[in-house]
Amino acid sequence: MEHKESSNEVKLRRELVRFSKWISRLGFAPGTSGNLSVRLDHERLLATPTGVSKALMRTTDVVIVDLQGRLLSGTRRVTSEIGMHLAIYAQRQDVDAVIHSHPPIATAFACSGRALEEVLCQEAIMTVGTVPLAPYATTGTDEVASSLWPYIPEHDAILLANHGAVSSGKTLLDAFMKMETVEHLAQVALIAHQLGSAQPLVETQIRQLRRARNAYLDNVKANQQ
Repeated sequence: MEHKESSNEVKLRRELVRFSKWISRLGFAPGTSGNLSVRLDHERLLATPTGVSKALMRTTDVVIVDLQGRLLSGTRRVTSEIGMHLAIYAQRQDVDAVIHSHPPIATAFACSGRALEEVLCQEAIMTVGTVPLAPYATTGTDEVASSLWPYIPEHDAILLANHGAVSSGKTLLDAFMKMETVEHLAQVALIAHQLGSAQPLVETQIRQLRRARNAYLDNVKANQQ
C-alpha cells in the first residue's frame, strides 16, 4: 500500500532536512554521523536514516518508525542510534524532537570525562541548564539508552562519554538551538579555564536566574494562550 504524505509530514520532512544541513554546516555531523527525529503523531516518528551525510540529506531519505524503532516506511534503514531517541520520547511527553550530534568542543569535554555542570554563563540557566555526562556506552546498542535514562527527566541536553551530545525540545528548532548552545557553553568553559580565571556563578545568583527563567516561560505561555 502506497504511503500518502499529509501536509504536516511534508513540513516535518523539510525541517528534518533543513536542520540536518545546519548541523553539518556547523561541523557537528562529520561524515555520516549525527541523527535527528521528530514526532509525526502519537505513534510514529520521522527520523534520519543510517549512512547518509547530513549535508546531502533529501526529504525522500527520511524514514518513518514506530515507538519501538521498527521501520514503517522508507527506502533506507533507520539510524542504529534510534534507541537514544526512543528513550527520550518514552520519558518526556513534552518533547517532540531529538537531535544527536558531535559538536567538537562539547565532544572534547565528553571525551575528557567532564560534564558542563559549572555555571559560568547566565544563558546556561536561561536555556539548557547544566549539561550532565552520561557514562560510556557502545554506540548503536541498548547501552546508550540505559546510560541516558537517569538524566532524561531533568535535562534537555546531555553529553555522552567519548561520543557526543544529545538535545531535545518541543520542536526541531528548539532542539537545534539547545545543541548550538551546548557547544557555545563548552567553548566558553574551555577558554575561561585557559585564561585561568573562571568565575562560576554562586548559588544565590543561580536561584535568581531560575526565577527569571520561570517568569519568562510563564510570560511565553500566557502570550500563546
